[in-house]
Amino acid sequence: MKKILHISSSPRGAASSSILLANRIIEKIQNLHPGSTVVVNDTTEKDYPHLDSALINAYRATEKPEDVLKDSDAAVQELFDADVIVIGVPMYNFNLPSALKAWIDHIVRPGLTFSYATGAPVGLLKDKKVYLAIAANGVYSEGPMQTYDHAEPYLRFILGFIGLTDITTFRIEGGGIPGIMETAVQKGLERVAVV
Repeated sequence: MKKILHISSSPRGAASSSILLANRIIEKIQNLHPGSTVVVNDTTEKDYPHLDSALINAYRATEKPEDVLKDSDAAVQELFDADVIVIGVPMYNFNLPSALKAWIDHIVRPGLTFSYATGAPVGLLKDKKVYLAIAANGVYSEGPMQTYDHAEPYLRFILGFIGLTDITTFRIEGGGIPGIMETAVQKGLERVAVV
């Protein structure tokens, strides 16, 4: 039995390929680990505030103001509670959506999810499996557009920075390219395999 955290970042609901892909990953995990539970954090509905001076100062303060840090503390706790994290990533303008970036700014917390206590950065989230469910209208996993993908490299870096290094990526891509788009979703869903 696993505790699964589903981070959703698409405002498209049932029409979203990243949500479809994330749900398929979760379904496969539940089949492999019956009784697994799922917590969904829809970052578009949560509407995490972007970093501002109040939030940055609260991260650094000795006395932490609970009202400012409430959403951030809850997001960090969800990560610590989870065994498996599934992150739905619709690729917008070659990168991740701002709702997902805002969530990241709430979970990358000095002293909570990473530390410089040894003089070098150390991630404090350990022994968790992460799946990225990336959906794009182009093809970025290979070919001439591969270097345009700034979403996966950034996510692998920032998640690794906080200790999440066991990352597997699945994709639905080509959703906007005639000749590929007609079967893009089905092919992406069929490729999902979890361990």
